[in-house]
Amino acid sequence: MSERVILASGSPIRRQLLERAGLVFEAMPLSVDEAAIREGLEAEGAAPAEIAETLAAFKAERAAAKAPEALVIGCDQVLVHRGRVLGKPASMDEARAQLRTLRGGPHELLSAIVIYDDLKPLWRHVGRVKLTMRPFSDAYLEDYLDRNWHGVRDAVGAYKIEEEGIRLFSRIEGDYFDILGLPLLPLLTFLTTRGALMA
Repeated sequence: MSERVILASGSPIRRQLLERAGLVFEAMPLSVDEAAIREGLEAEGAAPAEIAETLAAFKAERAAAKAPEALVIGCDQVLVHRGRVLGKPASMDEARAQLRTLRGGPHELLSAIVIYDDLKPLWRHVGRVKLTMRPFSDAYLEDYLDRNWHGVRDAVGAYKIEEEGIRLFSRIEGDYFDILGLPLLPLLTFLTTRGALMA
């Protein structure tokens, strides 16, 4: 398959997942003010899934403008707690506050993919996962942040379940790849149908 495929993301975990699945692609990291876009959409009353999808589409559109002949994959993920969308923590204090808010109860992760082809949106998907945090102590929270802040400061919810963040949870309902920010199975199914991967 000669079609050029671009991942409009600098995420190491997304890149790793696609590489391990055998997809030949190029990564194109983009500088995007996600917080400003998210806040603008929230002010307009956009639903969380719409926010995730719009952010993914924005990234795909930006990358597609630089490589109009390519099939471009844009991704984004938002965390929803009691109807409110939480972004990536800007500081350890914000991460601490987010984790205190989330502990002892459920929240959702919405992971969106939008694919652009010929400068137009071609396919989209939003995966949903429900996660329940255990009621961990303040002492554990401080130790967790001290050990993991460098690795989780770019993660919504200030955790990565593929690392120590899994210890924050008592229950997870949904697809593992959706939690990592890339609904991999629907994406691979689409790419196979499209012919970008061998059937």
